[in-house]
Amino acid sequence: MIKVDLSKDKLITVSGHSGYEESGKDIVCASVSSIVITTINAIIEIDSDAIDYSDLDNKIIIRILKEDEIVNKLIKNMILLLEQLENDYKDYIKIIRR
Repeated sequence: MIKVDLSKDKLITVSGHSGYEESGKDIVCASVSSIVITTINAIIEIDSDAIDYSDLDNKIIIRILKEDEIVNKLIKNMILLLEQLENDYKDYIKIIRR
């Protein structure tokens, strides 16, 4: 299962594998990766100092360093898309709010 941990201290952690399908055919993992990486790239393109991120083995950690209207909208959009996936694939992705 993919876990998306949304922390109040401006930290977002995405970890795990969905297990929906074998590697290379897993549409849930591919969707999560696309949503998260596209969001990271968009924020960095706008303001490279707005976030810090780590792409570790099976884990992406995003730390929000600067908040403004655009960064907040991009993060909110990412979360909304992940919530839609969670609604459609409840057994494969879980969003945790702390």
